[in-house]
Amino acid sequence: MKQTFNEKNRDILINVNGVLSHRDEARISPFDSVVQGGDGVWEGLRVYDGRIFALEHHLKRLRSSAKALAFAEIPDNDTIINELRRTLEANNMRDQVHIRLTLTRGEKITSGMDPRLNQAGPTLIIVAEHKAPVYERSGLSLVTSSVRRFPPDCMDPKIHHNNLIQSILAKIEANVAGADDALMLDTRGFVAETNATHLFIVDDGVVLTPHCVACPEGVTRSHVLQLCMENSIPCEVTDLSLTQVYRADEMFCTGTMGELAAVTTVDGRTIADGDMGPMTKRLSELYSGLTESEGYRLVD
Repeated sequence: MKQTFNEKNRDILINVNGVLSHRDEARISPFDSVVQGGDGVWEGLRVYDGRIFALEHHLKRLRSSAKALAFAEIPDNDTIINELRRTLEANNMRDQVHIRLTLTRGEKITSGMDPRLNQAGPTLIIVAEHKAPVYERSGLSLVTSSVRRFPPDCMDPKIHHNNLIQSILAKIEANVAGADDALMLDTRGFVAETNATHLFIVDDGVVLTPHCVACPEGVTRSHVLQLCMENSIPCEVTDLSLTQVYRADEMFCTGTMGELAAVTTVDGRTIADGDMGPMTKRLSELYSGLTESEGYRLVD
């Protein structure tokens, strides 16, 4: 799975601290914390018919992450929402749009990791692009990465931070292996997530997903679990081994950028019959029902 350039994005306007600039002219300082050390937090948002789905949930996670990193300043929700609206309106965007929302600690007076060097900030960056869900609905292939996800005693995964080197290294391994994405384990050898999405399997009619011990608290993941409960679909959050994955009846991944997508091959093993299973199809339809009817209205 490789994303390609969408010609509709050639002249988009990027929002940096309220200033809208052409994508070729938008800049942040080389002294910004996100450049100096990946010191920032981010969210992926998706726009459906003028509405951002689960916006409050995403902003809550953004704020939680910024608090955990002891940001001196965090813009209030009204400020962020207003800048999101300005960005969408300036780009005449209302559907099939993905937004990368980034908040950094801000600019330093000189290079260094010490947050006391930050005397201007934070930096709010909004990148809105024309982008449909990126994953093939016909089924993804995964390969298990040698890179392990950190446990909370090394780096709390509940901090949704910009240092994505683990994910990038895992994605490189997947690329070399010819797979769409990498399956990542925790330090105990249990399934954590992929380099970009959360994972679910279906075993004898029960939907199973790993604990958030070595992966973020996924927004799409939480909605899928809620849909299971509301529709009397058995579900469980538990440790999952690779053997359970290989013998699963179905497997799928979840994320804002790709919604729900079937996984049909892992480490060369075909999952069940190699097609999207009925539970994955049902949950995908239920999720589509949510995105069609819910969300924070930003543009008409």
